[in-house]
Amino acid sequence: QVQLAESGGGLVQAGGSLRLSCAASGRTFSSYSMAWFRQAPGKEREFVAVISWSNIYYADGVKGRFTISRDNAKNTVYLQMNSLKPEDTAVYYCAADARDYGLGGEPYDYWGQGTQVTVSS
Repeated sequence: QVQLAESGGGLVQAGGSLRLSCAASGRTFSSYSMAWFRQAPGKEREFVAVISWSNIYYADGVKGRFTISRDNAKNTVYLQMNSLKPEDTAVYYCAADARDYGLGGEPYDYWGQGTQVTVSS
């Protein structure tokens, strides 16, 4: 069983930055694919980025602005978000799975509760 806890969300002006963190429990964290998804009001959940043991992969809409990274010693994955836009406003979810999703893909077995990111114009 893996438990995930996101933090770092908040309110930021357009053009600003935020760093999200996702702390994971479990002994095999380093082998898991760790991903970020987001869901805006009235929209379906969408993929943002994934980091696996084999690859890092981003959605086109965040490429060049967001950076996903992980610290296996701390069982934590991060999402550095720069040049934020109002359309990045969403609840951001951390997800984990034992499968290698280094080129994207689903489903994920474990999900966090989400953290709200609001970007004002």
